[in-house]
Amino acid sequence: MSSMYADAPLVTTAMAARETGVVPNTIRKWVQLQHLSPAGRSGRAHLFRLEDVFAAERATRRAHEIGPDGNAAEFPVRS
Repeated sequence: MSSMYADAPLVTTAMAARETGVVPNTIRKWVQLQHLSPAGRSGRAHLFRLEDVFAAERATRRAHEIGPDGNAAEFPVRS
């Protein structure tokens, strides 16, 4: 771990979700998909660095905005 992050405050899943504007299940999904790794635990609860949470949010948003071919993703329109 870099000394730059040694004193970074840790937040719970609920706090991480609130800061990024998503529901807690989204944070859990990011962990499951390995977009985000917990930095610690408090009992059974995962704790995260906000920097890591924001990085996972940016990476997830980019992945949804850019398709697999590197172009803007197109979504089908139902009529």
